[in-house]
Amino acid sequence: MRRLGRSERVRDPPPGPEPPAAVRPHQPREGPRPTGGASVGEARGPTRELGRRGCCPCAPARGAKGAWRAGGGGDGGGQEGGGYCAGYWGRCLKRRRRGRSSPRASGACGLVMATEQRPFHLVVFGASGFTGQFVTEEVAREQVSPERSSRLPWAVAGRSREKLQRVLERAALKLGRPTLSSEVGIIICDTTNPASLDEMAKQATVVLNCVGPYRFYGEPVVKACVENGTSCIDICGEPQFLELMHWKYHEKAAEKGVYIIGSSGFDSIPADLGVIYTRNKMNGTLTAVESFLTIHSGPEGLCIHDATWQSAVYGFGDQNNLRKLRNASNVKPVPLVGPKLKKRWPVSYCRELSTYSIPFFGSDMSVVRRTQRYLHEILEESPVQYAAYVTVGGISSVIKLMFAGLFFLFFVRFGIGRQLLIKFPWLFSFGYFSKQGPTQKQIDGSSFTMTFFGQGYSQGLSPDENKPNVRICTQVKGPEAGYVTTPIAMVQAAVTLLHESSNLPKALWVCT
Repeated sequence: MRRLGRSERVRDPPPGPEPPAAVRPHQPREGPRPTGGASVGEARGPTRELGRRGCCPCAPARGAKGAWRAGGGGDGGGQEGGGYCAGYWGRCLKRRRRGRSSPRASGACGLVMATEQRPFHLVVFGASGFTGQFVTEEVAREQVSPERSSRLPWAVAGRSREKLQRVLERAALKLGRPTLSSEVGIIICDTTNPASLDEMAKQATVVLNCVGPYRFYGEPVVKACVENGTSCIDICGEPQFLELMHWKYHEKAAEKGVYIIGSSGFDSIPADLGVIYTRNKMNGTLTAVESFLTIHSGPEGLCIHDATWQSAVYGFGDQNNLRKLRNASNVKPVPLVGPKLKKRWPVSYCRELSTYSIPFFGSDMSVVRRTQRYLHEILEESPVQYAAYVTVGGISSVIKLMFAGLFFLFFVRFGIGRQLLIKFPWLFSFGYFSKQGPTQKQIDGSSFTMTFFGQGYSQGLSPDENKPNVRICTQVKGPEAGYVTTPIAMVQAAVTLLHESSNLPKALWVCT
């Protein structure tokens, strides 16, 4: 996220409009990796490699081997089959670790060539922001793939040429590429200047939007991209923005034939693909999944940039408008298969992981439910119920969290309270959020594990007349979530969009 100038400091949320539904593409990798391990997607039981499928859960099998190490889980046993996008992502993380390039499927389709009108395949908008600088580094790794006969033409965009130049210089130093600055285009534009956004969109095939909070700065970019025939990918974790963009721009994007793909970072690719992966490993019918996110920190501790904190503050403060948006959508709920998944208490104990947990308030549930709606309504597959939680440790952590939560919920209700929360993130979050963001050592020492507990029915058993008789446990593991995993996921979503766009579902133009 970029740092905001004085003239555009974050304001209180404006009243929001109305409604929504969607799924996600897929991802690959290469280059010198930041430290922080990355074994992705494992189900408990004997391991085996899965066949890779196309760039979304509905794509047909392509035959190339993936590398999500997987096996049977729980009582349900394992089964051979496609690893979907997850398999490809796991393989790319492993290749990235070895400093190798992203694998390319034979016969890849949808490759877009740079032209005089659109000289850049990718443009990183907000490249000088905190997250944008890591996305810039990731694009630099991707575009030197030894499998390419020519380098990927790309550019960085933002308000300050000097700041953009400094980001490229830092990336060049970090990656050992002294000529990087001279190889990358620079575009000057601003969310407050629609004409400048139009000029940026006209020069790009895909825009990677790293400027948030998206509720304030996201729509002008989406609008410019749709009107100028440019696809756009963001890393938004704000359900209201995601659902509003689908409602407002889906038809226009379909007319232009461009994709607006939201939430393509840690929010919410691991959750979305993790549920699909769990269903794929189930020997029978999967009906419900609970996920538990665990963040691991190193000796330097854990810290998150306050742009994420800002999104949370304004998201909680504007929940009424999100409800109105959903009520106005008139979308029928997907049918329940099997018993309804019970909600846990605000603080609950997970016996399987021996830790306390709280609900996860990010975009995971919104994204997964929209994916399940798509799979049910378009592909006529059995929908899966989903709930997301984050582990918080022992009783001392719970007590600290309760105090922080009470302060947060009280202050977030009022305009002046939100201003205080935004001004002093370190104080109100007990040091977990700061305006400086994490240090490189903190990033290197962090990782995440997402554990999925699923239940369902064995083959041949009717969900209408019986209780669930199969349980399965799978995991997704990866490096630091916000500034390592997120850039990998975002850039690989873009690469897939460039190279395999014909495999993406044509029923969904504004999706996740």
